[in-house]
Amino acid sequence: MKILVAEDEPRIAADIAAVLKASGMAVDIVDNGETAWFAGDVENYDAAILDLGLPKLDGLTVLKRWRANGRRFPVLILTARGLWTERVEGINAGADDYLPKPFEMEELLARLRAILRRSGGQAAPVLKSGRLLLDTRQMRISLRGVPVALSPLEYRLLAFLMHHAGRVVASTELAEHLYSSDNERDPNTIEVIVARLRRKLGNNVIETRRGFGYFVPDGPD
Repeated sequence: MKILVAEDEPRIAADIAAVLKASGMAVDIVDNGETAWFAGDVENYDAAILDLGLPKLDGLTVLKRWRANGRRFPVLILTARGLWTERVEGINAGADDYLPKPFEMEELLARLRAILRRSGGQAAPVLKSGRLLLDTRQMRISLRGVPVALSPLEYRLLAFLMHHAGRVVASTELAEHLYSSDNERDPNTIEVIVARLRRKLGNNVIETRRGFGYFVPDGPD
């Protein structure tokens, strides 16, 4: 999962990024509204954490422009202002959730995980595909009840596919969501990571639609 963090307070941005990276996510940080709007308009993010009080272009304007341009990734709004009218305006503009400052990182992470699950059509925090379980809260993978250790890249790829279980995902799309924007993206590495996952989880966990991409089956065996 790749997350855009638009926050102009360096300490808060760094703390958020550290928590998200420790939770197996790729993170891009921007510190003003103009850069946030451009990044969200040209990159494929799984979600954005958007401060309303950004310089150059306020967060509400950024959000409205994203939605007007058809950008549908979920957005979690942050703000130090406490007016309920502002919260309503943000939700009406297309925000998926709202968190006032100051906040606990655990709550931010829980809310972000919830909107990520909802955007993929998932409700429960534990994602399932047959005998494979992925606990998004603890970043734990188990197969037939046995824990499986994965590298950060392996976890991010499997988590993306399981959030979108049943949908065929192209290698190019996986590469876009696997790495932050400052990393080189090579779709050819996806095949290598998938091969490593199959060695650990079995060949049938991730299926291939030749010429189209990969998918994790939706539902039980």
